Amino acid sequence: MHKTLADVRFIGEGLQRPECVLTTRRGVLYVSDREGYATIAPDGAVTRVRAANPPEHFLPNGIALLPDGSVLIADLGLGGGVWRMTPDGALAPWLMEVDGIRLHPTNFVGLDASGRYWITVSTRLVPREQAMVRGYGDGYIILVDGAGARIVAEGIGFTNEAIPDPAGRFLYVNETQGRRISRLPILDGRLGARETVCEFDEGIWPDGMAHDAEGGVWVVSVVSNRVLRIDTHTGQAELFLEDADPSDVAQAEAAWRSGGPMPRHLLDIGGKRTLGNASSLAFGGPDLRTLYIGTLAGSRIGMIHSPVRGAEPVQWHFHPS
Repeated sequence: MHKTLADVRFIGEGLQRPECVLTTRRGVLYVSDREGYATIAPDGAVTRVRAANPPEHFLPNGIALLPDGSVLIADLGLGGGVWRMTPDGALAPWLMEVDGIRLHPTNFVGLDASGRYWITVSTRLVPREQAMVRGYGDGYIILVDGAGARIVAEGIGFTNEAIPDPAGRFLYVNETQGRRISRLPILDGRLGARETVCEFDEGIWPDGMAHDAEGGVWVVSVVSNRVLRIDTHTGQAELFLEDADPSDVAQAEAAWRSGGPMPRHLLDIGGKRTLGNASSLAFGGPDLRTLYIGTLAGSRIGMIHSPVRGAEPVQWHFHPS
């Protein structure tokens, strides 16, 4: 199943920090962008939608497409929270506090098939780099449903993407500094006890994820630019693609093992690697066998053929005007 960089193609140009990528059946991609979000047409044409009057230090990270064509944006900047942005660039706060506390810089927002929203906050520490250390975990997960917004899981080792499985039984979450993928049973308005699905080996810091149609979960690692498929029954991880600089990985590994923070320059390796600093995954294409790769430090989206069909994402059949 292993692929090489020669198998990777690219789509889109001139993007700014397309950290998160979403796919739709009609072939249009939605990606986060430093000034809001962008769409990429099947022919590669890019339309950047800039936020009007964004808050100071606004930094779009995870995004969720809504049926009406608006986009929810997790603000990783100092202001934090989740914002709603319409195709004309109008930006408005959507969720700024939970359980009586102001939201910290916010990593991810996702919509599921039951109309619930899952939001992750990596840490309560500001700046958040203080939490990029081994053994530290104060991240949390927010659920927004008909009963409102509330924290439903805490004590997570740098919470990153959190996505329900296709059956809606478990919420899978990447713990970047915990170097594991965990899952929590989705119960009636709450989450059950967390269990470890896979603990990762040296040089893997899980960021984005996507589910396939055969029950596997795909994970991308920052810094080492590794894409892996995890068998959720056995916990075994299989390497699919890699674009790593051994010296960068060694520096990051040494810092993590010593209990120090991730060296900041390792998050800005875009110019050195073909994939930039890979950060998210999404299945798309006519047969859901194209794997798209978002990046923290690049200007385009990677795409590679997958031997396994992806599960349909929740926004797959949305047809925004």
